[in-house]
Amino acid sequence: MHIELKYGNRKLQGEIPFDAQLLQPCIPPPAENPALQVHRALDRPLAVAPFEQIFSAGERVVIVTSDITRYTGSEIYLPILVERLNACGIADTDISILIALGIHRPQTEAEHRKILGPLFGRIKVFDHACDDPAQLVELGETSAGIPVAVNRRVVETDRVIVTGTVGFHYFAGFGGGRKGLVPGVAARKTCMASHFSVFNKAPQTGKHPQATAGVLDDNPVHHNLLEAARMVRCDLLINTVLSPQKEILGVYAGELEAAHLAACEQVQDLYQPRTERVDLAIISSGGEPKDINLIQAQKALDYGCRAVREGGTIVLLAACRDGFGHEHFYPWFDYQDLAQFEAALRENYQINGQTAHSLLSKARRFRVIMVSEFDAEITARMGMEKARDLQQAIDMAHANLSSMPKTLVIPDGGLVLPHQFVKVKTFADPA
Repeated sequence: MHIELKYGNRKLQGEIPFDAQLLQPCIPPPAENPALQVHRALDRPLAVAPFEQIFSAGERVVIVTSDITRYTGSEIYLPILVERLNACGIADTDISILIALGIHRPQTEAEHRKILGPLFGRIKVFDHACDDPAQLVELGETSAGIPVAVNRRVVETDRVIVTGTVGFHYFAGFGGGRKGLVPGVAARKTCMASHFSVFNKAPQTGKHPQATAGVLDDNPVHHNLLEAARMVRCDLLINTVLSPQKEILGVYAGELEAAHLAACEQVQDLYQPRTERVDLAIISSGGEPKDINLIQAQKALDYGCRAVREGGTIVLLAACRDGFGHEHFYPWFDYQDLAQFEAALRENYQINGQTAHSLLSKARRFRVIMVSEFDAEITARMGMEKARDLQQAIDMAHANLSSMPKTLVIPDGGLVLPHQFVKVKTFADPA
């Protein structure tokens, strides 16, 4: 059985010597061209006034959008936003774009060009810097005592538009929405404090059960992010829902929470295919930007492991051309005992440390064979085994399994959240 899976900007091929099932969403083609979808959403925003009543001539507008690690369709919707702002009497010189880096690295000029599309060189663009006091304004604390400080550009302006895309998030439930503001344009201390509630309050009791992918109800991380984000002005939210081929399937505009929840519903409808538990899952993170670095790529492992029995085997394809994604990620693997690891995080919480803890905990529950740009020593330090390519990974997995293991192939692991327990079709079955 021949398979071909995305890896960075290319595809890897392999032969599976036994039956396999394919787990992928059933995605309809886009109902209309992307520009029409954007205009239609702006014509009928959810729970806010019509676009032309929100914005007035002479106002200054900041548009917040995602960095290169999250493709959103920005090169399509940003020019339409600027066009409609111009029609309201707002000049290009009064519009700026703020890249919601959170705690990520600054963008290169080439990345700015990719994000802004035809607007590059026409509209001012700035990268958020979470550690620069000159860029930050203190807004107070949430009811949970979380200190909220954000980029002063979204405070010292007349109007704010927040944009992004919605998909599953491994502990905030869903991406998009409030995350464009917190952690997107928040201070590091705000990012850390709002994410710390991923853990239960009592020491050594692990993650909060509701702080998981696809869950917003009673999710403490989501509620912290939303309350903090509501302390920042947001006049309009625009969120997209994308296909695995990065086509725009839906555009939702409106109030911060209302538009986000509408997009989350479409993601849940499209990207939770049913499956049964298997012995082996072969997972592609989905290529770039889903596997641009390990912090992004590990989400595919978090989602895909739900379809694998305890102690089963996972092959993970993640090129990670940008390495780990942050310099503070890999040093956390100095903690090889998970209890000590958790204790250290509770003492000095870091988002990247929590991500590292999540990765190591899964590497202890499953045998994980990774195809990436990391060498064997680094891969082993993270609890996984190194394979040079897809075929070697398949061969390594097969050697430790029965002759006919239940096997699942997940081509877009960074998008798909397996849902138990209905048998899926075989890889060779016609669509």
